[in-house]
Amino acid sequence: MDREVASLLTPPARLTRQELQRRASALRLVLTDVDGVLTDAGVYYSAEGEAMKRFNVRDGMGVELLRERGIITAFLTRERSPIVAHRAEKLRMHLYYMGIHDKRAHLPQIARDTGFSLSELAYIGDDVNDLGVLEAVAERGLTAAPNDAHPSVLPLAHHRCKANGGYGAFREFADWLLELRR
Repeated sequence: MDREVASLLTPPARLTRQELQRRASALRLVLTDVDGVLTDAGVYYSAEGEAMKRFNVRDGMGVELLRERGIITAFLTRERSPIVAHRAEKLRMHLYYMGIHDKRAHLPQIARDTGFSLSELAYIGDDVNDLGVLEAVAERGLTAAPNDAHPSVLPLAHHRCKANGGYGAFREFADWLLELRR
């Protein structure tokens, strides 16, 4: 996405702690991009194609901690990867959306699948293909970006993680959300 288009996106208003807590208390689903959030955006290729991605086990614990508090986590990624599907299964995720090129346009399908509204969602993303969904969710839900996210993403995040993608950014976001719910 070029700078002109990115400049048209409206960054979320800086929310008060009370508003952040209100939104966190309504949270039922955390959506996450995969590459650049749960991984360090690196991919290993062999002659057969994609061979490996590196995931952080602490991010997996973040998924578990959210689940224990009644919050579902789902992947929302443009990649179609058996590795990502295996990771979702390992984390006991019942929802994962792969091969989604327009993530914002997919939100109505997610609402149909879950019955959740935007005010019950959180999203963490790291690159220009996340801008639309970040903007939509930021209006009523909560958003985040890893520390090393593309600069165009950062203004749309309610929480900028200290951790980089693949190095605990998702866990940090999960901990932040759960802290807000206390």
